[in-house]
Amino acid sequence: MLKTNNQESFTEFRKEYPLFIYNNYNYTLSGNKLSFSFEFKLNDEFVFKPSSTIILPEIPQHGEKIDTLIENLVFHIGMIELVSYWKATCSPVIQVNAGSLSEEQVNWWKELYYNGLGEFFYLNSIKTSQDEFVSIQSQGKHYSASEPVIFNDEYIVPVGGGKDSAVTLDLLQKSGHKVHPLIMNPRGATIDTVRAANISIDRIITIKRTIDPVLLQLNDQGFLNGHTPFSAMLAFYTLLASSLTGYMNIALSNESSANEATIPGSNINHQYSKSVYFESNFRNYYHKYISRSINYFSFLRPLNELQIASIFSGLTQYHHIFKSCNVGSKTNTWCGSCPKCLFTHIMLSAFKGIEYTNEIIGKPMLDDLENEQYFDELCGFSAIKPFECVGTLNDVLTAMQMIVDHTSSEKLPILAKRYISLQSMNKPIDATSINVQHFLSSELLNILKQAVK
Repeated sequence: MLKTNNQESFTEFRKEYPLFIYNNYNYTLSGNKLSFSFEFKLNDEFVFKPSSTIILPEIPQHGEKIDTLIENLVFHIGMIELVSYWKATCSPVIQVNAGSLSEEQVNWWKELYYNGLGEFFYLNSIKTSQDEFVSIQSQGKHYSASEPVIFNDEYIVPVGGGKDSAVTLDLLQKSGHKVHPLIMNPRGATIDTVRAANISIDRIITIKRTIDPVLLQLNDQGFLNGHTPFSAMLAFYTLLASSLTGYMNIALSNESSANEATIPGSNINHQYSKSVYFESNFRNYYHKYISRSINYFSFLRPLNELQIASIFSGLTQYHHIFKSCNVGSKTNTWCGSCPKCLFTHIMLSAFKGIEYTNEIIGKPMLDDLENEQYFDELCGFSAIKPFECVGTLNDVLTAMQMIVDHTSSEKLPILAKRYISLQSMNKPIDATSINVQHFLSSELLNILKQAVK
């Protein structure tokens, strides 16, 4: 999405649609499926009714505590789902009729919405503040944290089809932990990753999530559109999956590189809801208002992208099936023409060589001048990073130096030569360094330390 000036539209939409309503939710549990839906509305003309289904490997656990926990979580999933619909008009008031929120909760949600929409506000050139952008009012049932529930010490691992979740699956399995893949809207790479990990597809926790077509119609009509905090939404869905299955641990695959701002010197971060700041806030929130029995954390948080790529480079069983391209996600392909593809190409080339990586991605991306702008953004040669889930500037610069060091001068691709001509004195990353901001047990941390030796 290109940067456009929609400040005037923002102002006009807020006048025309002053109220956004989270009216209610419904859910039914039948066999191994939990289906639920929400009703959001701007007015009588624009009503949104998105729905989701969680399909479990077995019949879910029951009991009064679990039932109370499930209802609380469905309500909370509505709170994160609504932002995708609210952003079409940025109505100044959100009225929550599905349940009541304390002042502390309201402030928490406002912070999540504001920071999670940082890219949306930036690319739409919308000037606002956390205090002013929305007011949240609520009424109805009050949801309290459930009493302690007994969970088992097994792991849910969300699988997105990229290298990071493959590393998490592999390391946890090899260390003797029982893992259960969770996939939202399965596609080729996600299913293939589970197969490559030698896990039966019958053990997958599947989430089927739909977007109300009314929202897509509004997008076509010129209503406001842009990035929303997908990972925050996934976080609440994983809590629900944990509650239904009794698997206590939710092991995400977000790394320390996700903490770096997309716009240097600002708080605007495409990966805000993958950052350790969000992770910490989320853990505090659900412990207080949902349940203390669940352990949500990012397994790869102590590592940077270069370290993860180093581990992944040895997991060759995933190399021909993983996909990290958003553009090609629906067709299970690499587009070979986006920042995400280029970043992945650089990371893998640093460890497996350029020709090997050309075969995986399907294009010689470092020899394509059409990728020059993306290359400059990834290396810090331009003002901003790409609005994609990519590593830090230093991750990329260190990887490029490795490529240059391991490639003969006559075989250096065009963009590697550009790196040589433009690079300044970057500090190479210490391949054994461990970021101390994480929520891992000492046993899990030791698994990572052994992997990066």
